[in-house]
Amino acid sequence: MMTGDVIETDAVIIGAGPVGLFQAFQLGLLEIRAHVVDALPHPGGQPAELYPDKPIYDIPAVPACTGQELTDALLKQVRPFEPTFHLGQTVSRVERQGDDRFLVSTSQRTSLLTRTVFIAAGVGAFEPRRLKLEGLETFEGSQLFFFPRLPEQEIGRRVLVVGDTDSAMQWALSLVNQGGVDVTLMHRRDVFQSGTDLQTQMRALCAQGRMRLLIGQATACESDGERLSAVSVLRADGAAERLDVDSMYVMQGLSPRLGAMAQWGLALERKQLVVDTATFSTSEPGIFAVGDINTYPGKRKLIVCGFHECVLAAYAAATRVFPGKAIHLEYTTSSSRLHRLLEVRPEPLGGPVP
Repeated sequence: MMTGDVIETDAVIIGAGPVGLFQAFQLGLLEIRAHVVDALPHPGGQPAELYPDKPIYDIPAVPACTGQELTDALLKQVRPFEPTFHLGQTVSRVERQGDDRFLVSTSQRTSLLTRTVFIAAGVGAFEPRRLKLEGLETFEGSQLFFFPRLPEQEIGRRVLVVGDTDSAMQWALSLVNQGGVDVTLMHRRDVFQSGTDLQTQMRALCAQGRMRLLIGQATACESDGERLSAVSVLRADGAAERLDVDSMYVMQGLSPRLGAMAQWGLALERKQLVVDTATFSTSEPGIFAVGDINTYPGKRKLIVCGFHECVLAAYAAATRVFPGKAIHLEYTTSSSRLHRLLEVRPEPLGGPVP
């Protein structure tokens, strides 16, 4: 519901990683509407951003899946409940209102009025690791980027990609395959975190003269009026080089930060939120914390543990969203209400009718 410029909802989930997505699903089963906020430009959190192609082996009943496959499956699972995503923005303020709801404000001036807040931000909001070059931040959003855009936007341009991650390597290869782009991939060492297959493709393209690998570190940037024009590089062999650039992508991975959450007055222990394990409520009633962001005796930082926490947090939140209503445990195998919500038609006992 929209009231003026404020969006009213039952729940706001901070974090669109696996635990945040499963939290939206569990809330949906209880008919609790959710909005999801994440600093990254896409759902999936750390698994989708840092190891999209690497296998995960400890998801129940799934012998193996990649970070991206897990994200895709969770998005498919939550689809019937249609959560609203607010991506590429961080939560800057959470303020309790006179009616016991919370006004949640984001860095993109999104305002959400909600009955409950779920912090599923992993070890904090993930922010891109930046290059510490004087004046470089001036070009963020115009010539300096931290995430891929449409490859065709770079046709005819000189593009510098900085980083050794899967994301950096994949983006550089995408630009080369797009064609019409002068691509340089730069890293401080000739050793990469990215997968072997990606490195093999990159070196083959370099050997063909279709892209360049530059081993070195950026030391300064130059501007021509209001535009970034060049980057000074100290190469690994000790030589200095001036590299003309039109676009620069710094893709050195993500850095977790508590950010504004540290100022919300919630009980913290070693930069993690203290919770009640019966409800996964924080020290502030109505604000819950699930996943790696929380701490309690016996805590284990595993995705599967976060999933368990989502269930208990959802049931605890339901008593706030629907005060006075009895909240019963129902099973997706037998509940007609849940079947309706999930838009499924289960087979009758004994199998399908011939």
